Amino acid sequence: MPAKPPATTLPAFTPVPRKCQRHDGWTPERQHGFIEALADYGSVRAAANSVGMTPESAYYLRRQQGAASFRKAWEAALDHGVKRIEDTAMDRALNGVEVPVYSYGKLVGTRTVFNDRLLMFMLRNRAPKRFAADGAKGLSGLDKHRLARMKKEWRAEWEREVVERKRRERKDILASLETKLERMHRRREAARQREEEAMSAETRRLKATYEESLERDKRRPPALPADTDAVTGPSEEMKRYLPGWREKPKVADTGPRVRSIKDDGWD
Repeated sequence: MPAKPPATTLPAFTPVPRKCQRHDGWTPERQHGFIEALADYGSVRAAANSVGMTPESAYYLRRQQGAASFRKAWEAALDHGVKRIEDTAMDRALNGVEVPVYSYGKLVGTRTVFNDRLLMFMLRNRAPKRFAADGAKGLSGLDKHRLARMKKEWRAEWEREVVERKRRERKDILASLETKLERMHRRREAARQREEEAMSAETRRLKATYEESLERDKRRPPALPADTDAVTGPSEEMKRYLPGWREKPKVADTGPRVRSIKDDGWD
């Protein structure tokens, strides 16, 4: 059900008299609410549902004796409702309708569909002197040219309104966030002041000493680990995983070697 717009001015009427006044029946308050909703929605079903009744009971009430004033108010409300339906149709003709787009059974997005015939129908009904239906089966070249120009102008105006509305919404959101942040800041400051007022003199002294020590720690350069100098390179275990590493062949230890004449190049 669409959002209910502001109440429309309607002629006063006398509610249909009921033999049995039930709290869940067509009370005078419900009858007035039904007529106002009928002017807003233009739909008997939507108007009846808005007051907790059925459209069948509304038509039954309309046929009862003493419902002449109610029937006149009904007709006046429908006239207002039809005008609202025309406004909705014009909005759809100008701005299009968002329809879902499916791919392989899944919703992948939406697209805007425009109905030129609906737009031309609304123009011919709202401005018959300029867009009178002369019995032509389709749009003439002049109609198409005029329609394209007017659509471009209306679309530009609508886009400007959308941009301006979004700018105002962003401005309102930022202002609201700033107000909330300022309120949170004031609450934190008030809580901090209450906390400090509840501290003893000894606690305040220890707190000040802690803050001074913390500031000195922040200004001091970070200390290196104690065993930094001891790390001179990869371990023997890690060397096996380095590229280009090959294990050196092990030479059997045969004990101390005795130099001979052959070692010095003697024959």
